Amino acid sequence: MRVHKVTFAALAVAASLSLTACQNDKDGTAKSEPSTASSTSSSAGGSDSGGSDQDSGKDSAGKSSGGQGTAAGTGSNENGKVAKCRTDELEITAKDNTIDGDPDGTVAVQLTNRGGRDCALSGYAGVDLKTGAGSLSAKRTGQQADPTVLKDGASTAFGITYPINTSGGSGVRVTGLLVTPPDETKTVTLDWPGAGTLPVTDSPDSPVKVGPVGSAGQGG
Repeated sequence: MRVHKVTFAALAVAASLSLTACQNDKDGTAKSEPSTASSTSSSAGGSDSGGSDQDSGKDSAGKSSGGQGTAAGTGSNENGKVAKCRTDELEITAKDNTIDGDPDGTVAVQLTNRGGRDCALSGYAGVDLKTGAGSLSAKRTGQQADPTVLKDGASTAFGITYPINTSGGSGVRVTGLLVTPPDETKTVTLDWPGAGTLPVTDSPDSPVKVGPVGSAGQGG
């Protein structure tokens, strides 16, 4: 019996709603009002979407990160901004730049634009040392990275500093250098031109530091 009571009550409510709807249609006084919440949400969503699209097209220098140059030698993308430098457009070399008397060794990494167009380069390159004990990532110095427009054929550089092994022990052998230009994912493998070993340390922090692109070859 309880089931029948619930069913009858539901039917009564449905009938009441149906009658009300018919009356509203008849006299035309009941009209659906626009949803204020839906309108606000839609407007806000459109604004956020536009802002997100604009931000996603910029690199750390505030320059457009999308698209290749529209013409050789100009480096401009469809928005008229100088497109970022790609790994394949850069000739990357490394050399020992240690100064006598410095407590740390220094390696200068040079990036030369061979892409046939101007390109934008800013920030920190990814730097990893290949060692006999595995890969060792360099830590950023925190120095401010100034945006640079690298003309076709022009060069810029950054420095890597590392502790010199004066312990008298064999240390950690360095076997190579991995460099990934800023805002890129393709890595270039180079010979390591610095000292052959690093001192063994128990510190969890990397003893190798890297300066921003454009810094004097001392790693900041």
